[in-house]
Amino acid sequence: MSLAVEIAFKLNGSPVRVSIPATMTALSMLRDQLNVTGTKYGCGEGECGACTILVDGLSVNSCLMFAVECDGRELTTVEGVAANPVNDRLRDALVEHGGVQCGFCTPGMVVQSKWLLDKHPHPDRHQVERGLEGNLCRCTGYKKIVDAVCGAGGSNE
Repeated sequence: MSLAVEIAFKLNGSPVRVSIPATMTALSMLRDQLNVTGTKYGCGEGECGACTILVDGLSVNSCLMFAVECDGRELTTVEGVAANPVNDRLRDALVEHGGVQCGFCTPGMVVQSKWLLDKHPHPDRHQVERGLEGNLCRCTGYKKIVDAVCGAGGSNE
């Protein structure tokens, strides 16, 4: 049995306090303890990007992060991105460009795209392609997603 640890952090702008096993991943904590299920379990090895969240504004694979590392930090999941009207342009661009198909990779793509647009508000295609490298999609062929992120940033290059 794993030692339980109490941690406190901000999740999508709201304070959270939770008791978790010391060995639990941030992804498991979000999904299983806090019922925040938009973040997906994909590969469990940090290779697919389905579990991407922002931790203090940095893009992180939550399947590789221990939940105890969240203590005192600020986490943003796809729910937090979706709740902020500032991100409506990204959502609208993904719909307009057909950047969503089966939807499994979408939460990680949205969070990673938000991180990219925060870092490069008007990215060119190359920046978008590089910025999304760690997020796998088996449906769209990436062109539509790249087009959408470029469109959300106001770039059509």
